[in-house]
Amino acid sequence: MILVDTTIVSTAMPAIMRSFGADINQVVWVTSAYLLAYAVPLLITGRLGDRFGPRNLYLLGLTVFTLASLWCGFAPSIEVLIIARILQGLGAAVMTPQTMAVITRLFPPDRRGPAMGVWGAVAGVATLVGPIAGGLLVDNLGWEWIFFVNIPVGVFAFVRAWQKVPALSRHAHRIDVVSVLLSALGMFGIIFGIQEGHGHAWGAIWGPVTVVQIIVAGVVLMIAFVVWQRLTPSEPLIPLGLFSDRNFSLGNAAISMVGLMVTSFALPFMIYLQLVRGLSPTQAALMLAPMAVVSGVLAPFVGKRLTAVNAPWVAVLGTTLNSLGLVGYFLLLRPETPIGLILIPSFVMGVGGACMWAPISVTTTRHLDPARAGAGAGVYNTTRQIGAVFGSALIAMLMENRLAAQLPGMGGAAPVGEMTGGAQLPEALQEGFSTAMGQAILLPAAAGLAAALLALCFKRSRRAQAGGAAPGGAAEGDPAEAQGPGRREPRLRARAGGRRTERARSGRGRADPCGAVRSRAVRAQWSGPRRGAAAGTGRHRRTGTEPAPEA
Repeated sequence: MILVDTTIVSTAMPAIMRSFGADINQVVWVTSAYLLAYAVPLLITGRLGDRFGPRNLYLLGLTVFTLASLWCGFAPSIEVLIIARILQGLGAAVMTPQTMAVITRLFPPDRRGPAMGVWGAVAGVATLVGPIAGGLLVDNLGWEWIFFVNIPVGVFAFVRAWQKVPALSRHAHRIDVVSVLLSALGMFGIIFGIQEGHGHAWGAIWGPVTVVQIIVAGVVLMIAFVVWQRLTPSEPLIPLGLFSDRNFSLGNAAISMVGLMVTSFALPFMIYLQLVRGLSPTQAALMLAPMAVVSGVLAPFVGKRLTAVNAPWVAVLGTTLNSLGLVGYFLLLRPETPIGLILIPSFVMGVGGACMWAPISVTTTRHLDPARAGAGAGVYNTTRQIGAVFGSALIAMLMENRLAAQLPGMGGAAPVGEMTGGAQLPEALQEGFSTAMGQAILLPAAAGLAAALLALCFKRSRRAQAGGAAPGGAAEGDPAEAQGPGRREPRLRARAGGRRTERARSGRGRADPCGAVRSRAVRAQWSGPRRGAAAGTGRHRRTGTEPAPEA
């Protein structure tokens, strides 16, 4: 429900613009305000879940989100709708970290990977369902229903969470108000400046205050936020120690690129389909149906089969396929392109989506300490939403820039502001408009490529580095593996050593005709893929040869 509302507005934008007489910059704020209000509090709501219990925070956030959805549907103006979306984003921010924290704390290591995989798969499918659901609701019931539909879903989710989610232990945390203010103001300054810059020609916006000054102030505040985190090592809002895990750092960077990609590609694509091709909102949304269907079918299958060995490679595959699909859209967005051809990138991105969300989440959160699960989940979701916020702001800026370049006589937002329903632009404008939308889609394509490169740098598991697991090896999250590298092998050696000592003392070592076979079996145990790690413990450094029998 949360992620559906991240992308559902893209299909409804023409109807919202027509209903309120808004321009493209105002209607983009309907999405950006939600994403910004969603992203900023995630850092603290993860900690609040640790302190007050994830179940309690989840139910509180769900209540706020559901009531805000009702307010969005009844909004009398674009300004009120933006305010209601801010409240909706705050509710979503309270909910989201609790879901990952519950999974991390409830599931043991041997089941956490598949559970997180299913969670990531559902998240990916939900993001794709947004534009499709938006088109169907706008055409048949009106744009208000993209928000009203959350009411019954929210009530059902509240009842089920109350019944099924257990109350978990709490961990006391101090709330760092300074960090909250620095991060919120810094991020708002950067996003506001990027989104409003083109409309004010990157010059003055309020008296002597310029857009560039606002962006610089935002950057300075974010730097101050990071410095403040280093000065408060006992209870930082972002535990910087989490980033000592290479995969946690890379995973957060990768998921921010994924958030940027997913949020930014739908807007130019939906506007092209409705304005250039004359499709209705439902018809335009159904152009993404192959993506949602393929991802929905494959994602659970992929999620349940992820291991520490294959998850990084699956993430590389998924992000690469998404980037290639977006390049396909760039090449195909022309007035004369057959509609059927435009479905091909949707299929490619469907496969990519199934192989993207779950592997990144599994690899990133695999080694989170349960006591810091809330903080880790908050950081992970924050970086994803920061990417989404930047995607919303950057795509609006890029669309206006490309429209101004391709249709210099019309101005950046003029053609979009004249959209009504499924009416097409005049034929003379269609070529330039299509080119502008195609060029805008290169932004999410570049973000997808960046995510693939980051995933390629993931640290593989020790089994993968040693050349793969033995046949019938332990599944991902094997409890012996979860104890840390090198722990499992010493136990095997100790047990083998005990059996050899007992056999030697009983005098069976010399007369046993199977001694050579047993010796080879023991040597096979000692020379497994973790031998080097085990040797580092200082125990059982023997090479595996049988000891001489006692005289």
